[in-house]
Amino acid sequence: MNKLAVLSSHPIQYNAPLFKLLAQDVRFKVKVFYTLGKESSGFTDPGFKKAIKWDIPLLDGYDYTFVKNTSSKPSTSSFRGIINPTLVQEIESFGATHILVYGWKFHSHLKVLRHFHNKAKVIFRGDSTLLDEKPGFKTLLRRVLLSWVYKHVDAALYVGSNNRKYFLKHGVLEKNLIYAPHAIDNDRFSSLEHEFKSEELRKHLGIDHNKKVFLFTGKFEWKKNPKLLIDAFNSIKSTESILLLVGDGALDVELKQAADLNQNIKFLPFQNQSMMPATYRLGDVLVLPSVTETWGLSMNEAMACGLVVIASNKVGGVADLIEIGKNGFIFESDNLVQLADVLNIIANMPKKQVKHMGNYSAMKIKDWSFQHTSDAISNYINNY
Repeated sequence: MNKLAVLSSHPIQYNAPLFKLLAQDVRFKVKVFYTLGKESSGFTDPGFKKAIKWDIPLLDGYDYTFVKNTSSKPSTSSFRGIINPTLVQEIESFGATHILVYGWKFHSHLKVLRHFHNKAKVIFRGDSTLLDEKPGFKTLLRRVLLSWVYKHVDAALYVGSNNRKYFLKHGVLEKNLIYAPHAIDNDRFSSLEHEFKSEELRKHLGIDHNKKVFLFTGKFEWKKNPKLLIDAFNSIKSTESILLLVGDGALDVELKQAADLNQNIKFLPFQNQSMMPATYRLGDVLVLPSVTETWGLSMNEAMACGLVVIASNKVGGVADLIEIGKNGFIFESDNLVQLADVLNIIANMPKKQVKHMGNYSAMKIKDWSFQHTSDAISNYINNY
């Protein structure tokens, strides 16, 4: 029987449902090796500046182990933040015929790619793009390095069109690419059971149903660029619109100062996973103004909740998820005028038209599912 070893740094809300689905395939066995060496309750997210313990189950329905990490500074932010001396032996003891590796930028993950090359089928999962590339010597060096890394991979799972271009650019052959779309738990986010909680939140925040709500969710950090959104919203001076920013992070004080004179800008602190479907329902439009973002899974979540999506052209998923004028708009990254123009277009739209665009989002995102990704991985394991 084939056996799939999965390497992931730590339990992640976007991966757990996929692992559970893979474990339900009786044609092979699955075991997840968490390499950071900590349980999820001890994971500190540097973006949110706090320890995060997700309030939905992340370890149910599949076999897993936390591998001992001997790094002096355990972290997902550095190459030597994950060092697992026993990892190769543990994978061999499991008897893996296939290995799914999430990311290569850790000492142990790269070691596994190299060690099991031509010994097991190595499947790679990453969502990088070429959107941030700049011409120059460093880019050429990086191209050489990445091309060498991916020579150790039998198949690469690409999440969308920008990610596909990235793999092709770095030497992965077309025949070795497998479409496995970025997904979230569409059923959990689209369920109408969250309406009551959302209504309670709306009353708490004093948001009138007749006003359009632009929503930002995520870390208050430079790369998410929430300050640009506040400045753009301030510039349109729409009395019939609300801007709601949900999250925490290093820019918290700066953002609240920028919003201080506008009573139509409101804040909510970090909301855990069980509350996010209700939180999205407060909005009509999600705005993702990031200056860099490999995909932007908040777009998937918002679309499953029936929201219009506005995002910058540096967000990797916009090429696949946004159809301009149908379910959202794309603006040039860090361009205040363009973002303000798009906000203004929606602020002046009939609410019925905005709702229609949101419904199109909800319909479109159904094609980005964990089942699709699980099927793609299962088919590869059972055929190679």
